[in-house]
Amino acid sequence: MPNIQVSVPKAVNEPIKSYAPGSVEKAELKARIAELKATEIEIPLIIGGKEVRTGNTVECVIPHNHQHVLARYHLAGKKEVADAIAASQKAYKTWSTMPWESRVAIFRRMASLLAGPYRQTINAATMLNMSKNAFQAEIDSACELIDFFNFNTGYAQEIYEQQPPYSPDGMWNMVEHRPLEGFIFAVTPFNFTSIAGNLPTAPALMGNVVLWKPASSTVYPAWFLMEMFKKAGLPDGVINFIPGPGSKVGPVVMEDPNLAGIHFTGSTAVFQNMWKTLGNNISKYKTYPRIVGETGGKDFCIAHESADVDGLVTAMIRGAFEYQGQKCSALSRCYIPSTLWGAVKEKYTAQMATIKMGEVEDFSNFVNAVIDKAAFESITAYIDYARESKNAELLTGGNYDDSTGYYIEPTTIITTDPHFKTMEEEIFGPVLTIYVYDPANWTETLELVDSTSPYALTGCVFADDREAILEASAALTHAAGNFYINDKPTGAVVGQQPFGGSRASGTNDKAGSMFNLVRWVSQRTIKETFVPANDYRYPFLAEK
Repeated sequence: MPNIQVSVPKAVNEPIKSYAPGSVEKAELKARIAELKATEIEIPLIIGGKEVRTGNTVECVIPHNHQHVLARYHLAGKKEVADAIAASQKAYKTWSTMPWESRVAIFRRMASLLAGPYRQTINAATMLNMSKNAFQAEIDSACELIDFFNFNTGYAQEIYEQQPPYSPDGMWNMVEHRPLEGFIFAVTPFNFTSIAGNLPTAPALMGNVVLWKPASSTVYPAWFLMEMFKKAGLPDGVINFIPGPGSKVGPVVMEDPNLAGIHFTGSTAVFQNMWKTLGNNISKYKTYPRIVGETGGKDFCIAHESADVDGLVTAMIRGAFEYQGQKCSALSRCYIPSTLWGAVKEKYTAQMATIKMGEVEDFSNFVNAVIDKAAFESITAYIDYARESKNAELLTGGNYDDSTGYYIEPTTIITTDPHFKTMEEEIFGPVLTIYVYDPANWTETLELVDSTSPYALTGCVFADDREAILEASAALTHAAGNFYINDKPTGAVVGQQPFGGSRASGTNDKAGSMFNLVRWVSQRTIKETFVPANDYRYPFLAEK
């Protein structure tokens, strides 16, 4: 390849399609949904570019119609995980030394494929297997993932451009940003196709090789991503696709000396256990593994008595109930001053009464099903607890039914106890708990918000009073890694709001920024001296 100066095109956010009545994209999406529903597919493992069938299969179903099987996927066992590690190390030899601009070209092509021919396939697969409505699928599986591919390639160039600012005459100082030595273990969640796509590809972009374990409940859209990666020209063995139970996959990965890093989104308990296992095995590894994780949240909204009521109500509904509250960033606890509560309650309940719930194929439904039976049972247990408590009452919703799909009405709980169970524990479903506070206790309530939860992912303040905004921002400095002023605490956009939290919410390595990609490289400093010294003696050694 000729030695030419390369610059990655400047990224812009992918426009969101409207799917309005009569639009071309709506017709295309509905047609693709029908096609996917009509065909049951078989999903193999992909190890070293080859399809592997273990014969041990699990169904991929539609959450809003759980008798409908979309696919059957093969489960990885210990042998397949070991084979995937071996395949990754073989691929490492060429992928880790490939010119960075060639890797960038592959990921830019992924973005173009997803923006074009794969858009409605990935959207339809996300809608069907995750029970995500058209808008939620579009902003996730299309726009956000396209943005990850495009913005990350620009961030990669920025990293490679980071060089020592000075080289004295007679020498040249430089820094090589190397991929990590070994492989990365990417463990992805059920709730975002964009996260499922970004966690294995961000390290791969920087020259690393990856073992990808997708969430068991959403292997279906992950499979189409693997197809797209192949179409984009990703070499065999760079990303190895190994869906399977954590009890089978995890121990093989965590025991291997070549483990160089973990890119994780999921539960706090699982992440903490992985970290503990790494610590116990630390002497086995060739290098200290990098640990990047985004885990749980108990995301908040605190309203000041100067807040705009209409904006607050809209933020509450969208923040709490879009995608059935199954977002790490979903609004889960809300603090409203008693002086506003009457107006908020009236407008909130009126709007909640208009929400429709049902299957994703009906585009008029705002709320769909939760992901699976385990989630259904966990979420409804919280609703039943509140229903039976003397310290709480149900304002909206509270009903549920899993006979056809895993449906739970958007539920609002009012509590008189700021430490009520549903104010403190992560629910990960369509449940919002409200605590009405005395506005005279504004400062004390800010302290309450900060101390109630071990998590620190997202949060928001609603106020028109600028001094109140400043006070809230200062008091809640460490309560949220993504903090919103007069907006809902969800909907971070790549290139605009890098995403991540600290405390029990993760390592805060900010997906959608250069700082996440930095975690997947290891620097080597190189100094070249053009004319080496030929005498060990320094001038000070002279006697006179």
